[in-house]
Amino acid sequence: MTYFYVKSLHIIFVVTWFAGLFYIVRLFIYFTEAGEKPEPDKTILQNQLAIMEKRLWYGITWPSAVLTLVFGSWMAYLYGSLPGWLLVKLSFVAGLFLYHLSCHRIFKQHQRGEVKQTPTQLRIWNEVATLFLVSIVFLVVLKNSVDFLWGLVGLILFAVILMLAIRIYKKIRTR
Repeated sequence: MTYFYVKSLHIIFVVTWFAGLFYIVRLFIYFTEAGEKPEPDKTILQNQLAIMEKRLWYGITWPSAVLTLVFGSWMAYLYGSLPGWLLVKLSFVAGLFLYHLSCHRIFKQHQRGEVKQTPTQLRIWNEVATLFLVSIVFLVVLKNSVDFLWGLVGLILFAVILMLAIRIYKKIRTR
């Protein structure tokens, strides 16, 4: 029974972690776009967005990431073994954590008032979390049912579709 409680908590914190990752990059985009506004709008918006970023990052995203790792490790311990699909999933989780750390770097830049990425770069960056989400969920649900090669092909196709959608959105937005 303990396993199911731990698994439930793990899923809850995965959801809140991803929510934080998706929203923080949206705030990054808004912060960057605010830099194109005239004063005093630019300063007012960037100050407010920096506060929102800080509350989200330290109040939701970081705690959720840590608790996801805690409950995921506990669940792996209770599971008793690490099958191949789980090792692949853990490699995606490691990549997701690297993504999280790179978002932390952008967060720190914004806290200092620095902008180093364009809104388009950040929109593309936002989709990286989507790729991790899709990969991890499919691995967990399908486990050994999907050949790794077919999974990789599906992931690449999904990434291409996402990039095309971003380009189409950019064209529509500039009109």
